[in-house]
Amino acid sequence: MSAVSFDQVSRHFGTVRAVDGVTLEIGEGEFFAMLGPSGSGKTTCLRLIAGFERPTAGDIRLFGDSVQDLPPYRRQVNTVFQDYALFPHLNVRDNVGYGLMIAGRPKPERHREVEAALEMVRLGGYGTRKPSELSGGQRQRVALARALVNRPRVLLLDEPLGALDLKLREQMQDELKGLQRQLGITFVFVTHDQGEALSMADRIAVFSEGRIQQVGAPEDVYFRPDVPFVADFVGSSNVLPAELVETLTGQRVPAAIRPEHLHLASEGALSAQVTGLSFLGLTTRVTLQAGETRLTALIAQDAPRPAQGETVGLSWAPENLHLMRGGA
Repeated sequence: MSAVSFDQVSRHFGTVRAVDGVTLEIGEGEFFAMLGPSGSGKTTCLRLIAGFERPTAGDIRLFGDSVQDLPPYRRQVNTVFQDYALFPHLNVRDNVGYGLMIAGRPKPERHREVEAALEMVRLGGYGTRKPSELSGGQRQRVALARALVNRPRVLLLDEPLGALDLKLREQMQDELKGLQRQLGITFVFVTHDQGEALSMADRIAVFSEGRIQQVGAPEDVYFRPDVPFVADFVGSSNVLPAELVETLTGQRVPAAIRPEHLHLASEGALSAQVTGLSFLGLTTRVTLQAGETRLTALIAQDAPRPAQGETVGLSWAPENLHLMRGGA
C-alpha cells in the first residue's frame, strides 16, 4: 500500500500554479525526498499532505483513504519545520510532550513517552533545559522528538537541516537516515540541497514550476536524468544541445554527461578551449567552451593539468553520454 498518493493534484493561488497536476505515489516505510529550487512546489506539496493547504483540484490519499476533508490534527502525520517551532518558555520535556498533553494523555504516560522519545534522539537527561540552552542540532532533535512522540505513520520534514552548519548538517543527515530505518515509518523530506537528497533518500522527486520532472532512485536521477532541467539541477551535468548531439550520435535530442566522465586529451570527439581552472582538493574543475556550449570536467590532481586558454580534445565512454527527452 502507498503511504501517500497524489492524483492530478493542483494548488493555485490566483494565477500562480504552485502545484500543477502532480501525480505521485510514496511507499510505506520509504525515505522520499522532494527536491527543487525555491518556488518549485515541493513545500506546497508537503503542506497539502499535512492539511495546511487544500488542493484546488485532484485527490490526496493517506494509506488508501482520501483526506480531502480531514483536518490536520486528524491525519496520521506530523511535521518538522526548518525553524524548529519550539515554545521558548517551555523546557525540553514540556515541548516534546505538548501534543500528548493536548490529546489528554495522563501525566505518567506522557512522562514515559517523552523520555523514550528523548532517548531515541540522544537527548536523555536534557528534559529540564530550555530551548535557548541548546545548540542548533540539539533543538532540531527536540523538534524531531516532539514530532515522533505521537507515533505518526508519516513524518514530514520541511528543510529541517537548512539552519545548521555544514558539519552538523552532514551528521544530522546520517542520524535522520538511521532513525528512519530504526522506526520503519515513511519520511517525506523537502530540500533544495541535491547532496542531501542524493545521500539520504530511497527515491527522489525533482520539482520545477509546480510539476514533477522526474521520480527515481538517486542513482537514476544523477546518472540518467530525463530532461535538461534535472541534469543541470542535480549535480550540474553537462547538457549538450540537440543540434550538437545530432552531429555526435545522429539523434536530435539533448544529452547529459557528468563532469567526472569527460576526459581531456590532445584529440577527441569535441574540441574545446580551457576557460578556467579551480582547485577542489582531490580534483580540479576545468571549465571549457566548445563553440556555444559551456562544459565542465573534473580531473584528478595527479592528472596532467591543461593551461588556461589551451585547446583540448574531449572524449567519453559511449555509455556515459545519456540521451534525454526535450522539454524542461
